[in-house]
Amino acid sequence: MRQSPALLARRFKLTPFKIGCLVILAAVSFFYSFGTQKPRLLSALDQRVVDTMFHWRGVAAPGDRVVIVDIDERSLREVGQWPWPRHLVARLLSHAGKGGAAAIGVDIVFAEPDRTSPAALLAELERRRLTLFEPGLIGELLQGGELDYDRILGETLAELPSVLGYVFQLRDDGLKEEAAAPFPAALIRLEPPEIGFAGLALIPAYRPILNIPEISQALSEGFFNVFPDIDGTVRRVPLLMMMDGVPYPSLALELTRIALGEEALVIHADPVAHGGRHALLGLSLGSRFIPTDEQGQLSVNFRGPAYSFTYLSAVDLLNDPAPEGLAGKIVLIGTSAAGLMDLRATPFSHVFPGVEIQATIVDNLIAGDPLVHDIYTEIGLTYATVVVGGLLLTALLAHGGPLAGGMGALLLIGGTVAANYHFFFKQQAVVGLVYPLATLVVLFMVVTLFNYFFEGRRKRRISKAFGQYVPPELVAEMAARSEELGLGGETREMTVLFSDVRGFTTISEGLEAPELTRLMNAMLTPMTRIIHQHRGTIDKYMGDAIMAFWGAPLPDPEHARHALAAALAMVRELPRLREEFEARGWPPVRIGIGLNSGMMNVGNMGSEFRVAYTVLGDAVNIGSRLEALTVQYGVEIMVSESTRDLVPEYLYRELDKVRVKGKEKAVVVFEPLGLPTELDPALLVELERYHRALALYRRREFAAALEIIEALHRQNSGCRLYCLYRARLRHFLRHPPPPDWDGAFNHSSKGGTEEGGVG
Repeated sequence: MRQSPALLARRFKLTPFKIGCLVILAAVSFFYSFGTQKPRLLSALDQRVVDTMFHWRGVAAPGDRVVIVDIDERSLREVGQWPWPRHLVARLLSHAGKGGAAAIGVDIVFAEPDRTSPAALLAELERRRLTLFEPGLIGELLQGGELDYDRILGETLAELPSVLGYVFQLRDDGLKEEAAAPFPAALIRLEPPEIGFAGLALIPAYRPILNIPEISQALSEGFFNVFPDIDGTVRRVPLLMMMDGVPYPSLALELTRIALGEEALVIHADPVAHGGRHALLGLSLGSRFIPTDEQGQLSVNFRGPAYSFTYLSAVDLLNDPAPEGLAGKIVLIGTSAAGLMDLRATPFSHVFPGVEIQATIVDNLIAGDPLVHDIYTEIGLTYATVVVGGLLLTALLAHGGPLAGGMGALLLIGGTVAANYHFFFKQQAVVGLVYPLATLVVLFMVVTLFNYFFEGRRKRRISKAFGQYVPPELVAEMAARSEELGLGGETREMTVLFSDVRGFTTISEGLEAPELTRLMNAMLTPMTRIIHQHRGTIDKYMGDAIMAFWGAPLPDPEHARHALAAALAMVRELPRLREEFEARGWPPVRIGIGLNSGMMNVGNMGSEFRVAYTVLGDAVNIGSRLEALTVQYGVEIMVSESTRDLVPEYLYRELDKVRVKGKEKAVVVFEPLGLPTELDPALLVELERYHRALALYRRREFAAALEIIEALHRQNSGCRLYCLYRARLRHFLRHPPPPDWDGAFNHSSKGGTEEGGVG
């Protein structure tokens, strides 16, 4: 049988915190399954985050060692379209050498002979037998090489600390010579040596597109392949590639090696093979260690948008045989002209000269600050963020609600990103953020939805059940503290209030039903509002009567104080109501209120047809009896001794010691008068005389008590309490109570009629 999610949640006692822990456990298990290889989607998203961090950082000034000689639009306009005659390229290189360049890299491949060379033209004429020269003269002209621009360029390169660039082909196109191979000058060693070059996990190449032999006279050669990511952006560039089991260095790596005066290049590999291949750990140039990924790729620390390096227009260098500012520099010759198609996308720009990528790599190698992707640091931080951050977020959502959880999630995510940027990215470390942040977002959504659909349902049920009985703010508090609610029935110390309109029968007989309804609504609404304002719960309306209690559904240590404050406020509201009723032509109203505190049973009670949240018990019955006795004693509020003891700061008039119908134990009852500082001093004097008379009455000194009461009655003849005691004392003088009399007076009915007819 299928069970709904709500039933399953209740069956397994799922809470928001437990749900959050389950999500965290699932996220940790899922991440563990990745090992050290992240899915492509996560890698792509992490790369986008790193791109954003580049923009946050802004331009980082490059070093002053690298200068780019740019075959730019101006050079093409003044010199002519590309390709230029090779003797002009040779002059360009020669001027750079005369300027004192420490190393010169050529980010161009001269894969075909120069068709503009006079030597090529003469050779073609001789081949076609179209020459006008004497036989053998062409051979003599070509023998010196002055007319062969390719030889001129090659000889110029041979005299300079130069590195020629070439391109690796990755697949067999059927056009390359199998024996074709570059000839880098670097001495390459492997650590540990027993692994062998063929076992390295380098990017494999098929064959190179090389410079023609006449030009390949440079000190060294290096490839300038770059491999954009799936979105077309260049972020990593290989420093080594593998062909025929031999590693070959890149143009930027060879250029840096020559500029630093190093002869050897050391490859550091993982001694343990994974998938039959040994991952690279990095490279060394002398004492300089260069971290790479497992395939020998450098994560480029881009300095800024295009043209962040020093650029020198090629035409200016052509026209300056003794240029200044190149001494000791690493010169890269390339192009930024759009028509020559050497433009790439980088994190800073979608249009970025390829030669500047090579310049950035050289600058990274010189400065020793390429980006490093430490997968093990990323794994540790991911676990820490998911577990610690997830638990904090879950606790906020479980105990603070969606608003606090949402703010916590934003702070947690923002703090994680900020910490990653300041403590890792700015220290040239790349640590993936997408997985832990995505986990926090999923965690927020799952726990919030659970709260809404399951916990929220219970809170909405609480709000629906109690919304008309308790104030809205208390409903919200009940929903937040739902675990403290005792809805199934329990015993608590509480205070109950009964309020009734006096003479309601007479009032109802004088009004039509619709008018009577409006009167009761006008009466009960402000009274209910006062009870709500003092954290009371409306139990029920009984015609003209109100029953309310304090101390449930939520515990309230100040239940008696809140109940008494509500009763006094209800009495203070009556003059305003009487004025309003008089204006409407309604009869004036008076109320009687009874309060009692004690142990009561509270909870959902009723039958299978109807259930109500109510209170039961002896203390509740006493409260009802006290409300009925207010008429007999002529007071508006009557409280029991237990209520008075719980609110001792108020001043009370002791009314009597009574034994209500159905009860054997007598109850001392009081009328609350207010705080002592609020009362008229004359009233305090009158109260002291009354209490002295009451003490005489309890000692059976009826004559002395009557004398005081008579005096008080003459002073305040409208006080029903004095009338009651005057009649009672006169009765006891004629008919003394029995010897075992305990000072209590018995009331024979709920309405308070005294035995013996006194009163």
